[in-house]
Amino acid sequence: MTKSSFIAVAALSVLSLTASAWADQSLLADQSEIKFTFKQLGVPVTGQFQKFDAQIKLDPKELAGSSVNVKVDTGSATIGVPDTDAELAKPLWFNTAQFPQATFTSSSIKALGDGKYEAQGTLDIKGVSSPITVPVSLQQSGGVTVATGEIPLQRLNFKIGEGEWSDASIVANDVKVTFKLAIDGVGAL
Repeated sequence: MTKSSFIAVAALSVLSLTASAWADQSLLADQSEIKFTFKQLGVPVTGQFQKFDAQIKLDPKELAGSSVNVKVDTGSATIGVPDTDAELAKPLWFNTAQFPQATFTSSSIKALGDGKYEAQGTLDIKGVSSPITVPVSLQQSGGVTVATGEIPLQRLNFKIGEGEWSDASIVANDVKVTFKLAIDGVGAL
């Protein structure tokens, strides 16, 4: 398995976090994406998660009652190299047989102004749960709200790339997860 494979795990985390900014609406999967970027031997590698879902309840006027629950299919991680993609499912990386999903569950959502929000909650990847804050920017166009953001993660905190792959000089520990989530609706921001 290549170092690039473990980065896919980080992307999953990001996806979970980004979905927190929407109001009881449907995720428009064909307009949404979750990507991850890491460095392998100093060279940037980008991948994505192809399957994810979110249950979102967002009322910008009543954030105390708002919530987000994101589920990412860890077996859908890809960097576009079939052999590496197959390695991502194995125990040293995502271990999809034992941990088929990564999740983000919000505990609170806070408005920061100018279409910016912050979702706090728990990210669970490969059996490791960690509190996380996800910055989210929302924009509306027509009947669609688009949430975007970027989350820095450290793969080794989630046991992604264990054993020989834990050497951060080969596959960097830092992973950047970016997301663009489109949802049908959401009230005035």
